[in-house]
Amino acid sequence: MKIKCLIIDDEPLAINVIKNYIEQIEDLELINSFSNSIEGLNFLKNNSVDVIFLDINMPVLDGINFIKSLENPPLLIITSAYDEFAIETYELDVLDYLVKPIEFPRLMKAVNKINKRLDTTHKTPQENSKDHPFIFVKIDKKKMKKIFLDEILVIESLKDYLKINTTSGKYIIHSTLSDFTSLLPERDFIRIHRSYTVAIDKIDAVEGNSIEIEGLRYVIGRSYIDEVKQRILNSAI
Repeated sequence: MKIKCLIIDDEPLAINVIKNYIEQIEDLELINSFSNSIEGLNFLKNNSVDVIFLDINMPVLDGINFIKSLENPPLLIITSAYDEFAIETYELDVLDYLVKPIEFPRLMKAVNKINKRLDTTHKTPQENSKDHPFIFVKIDKKKMKKIFLDEILVIESLKDYLKINTTSGKYIIHSTLSDFTSLLPERDFIRIHRSYTVAIDKIDAVEGNSIEIEGLRYVIGRSYIDEVKQRILNSAI
C-alpha cells in the first residue's frame, strides 16, 4: 500500500521539486498539494494522509501554527529555506527537517525514516511491511532500488560510496557508512569496523578478531570488538 503524501508550500517551484521527487519513488503517492495552509486544513477535515511535506513561512497561517492546530497530525516533514525553526518544530514531534534547496538523496533519507516509523504505527498486519521491511536506495541517477533488510549481508565502505552485498545482488550507492547504518534497525545490524556494517543473523562464525559470512572473513576493528562479541553472545542460545 502506497504512502499518501500531501504538500503544503506557498512556493510553486518548491511544490514542483518535491512532486517530481515523489513521482520517482514507487511507494509514495501524492494525494494533493496546496499553496497555503488554510486550504490544507480544509482538505484534512475530510481526507487522511500519511505524511505532509510542510513549509514554515506561509501567509495567514504559518507552518508552526498549522501543526499546533492539528488534533491528530500525520507524519510531518518540514521543507524550509531556513534552519532557525528546527528546534521548535522538533519539539512538535516533526519527523525530519529539510532545508531548501532540497537534494534528492536528502529527501530519500527522510523517506526511509517515514518507512521505519510507519512500520511500527498504524498499518494493519496485512499492510505492515514489518514482516519484510525494506529500504530504498538510489543506485544510479534515476533508478531507485528497493532492498529488503533481511537480504542484506554486509555493507562495505568505499570512501564516498558503499557496496551493499545482499543475497540477491550487490549495489553501489553514494553514502557514508555512518549515515546508512543509522537508517538500519540496531537490533539487526552492527558496525564491526570503520569499513563494515553486517547483519547479525547472517554471521556464520566468530573466530578471534574476525567473523565469517557466507565463506568470507571480515576483520573486527579494535574499537568495535568488545561490543561486537557482547552483542553476539547476547544473541546466542
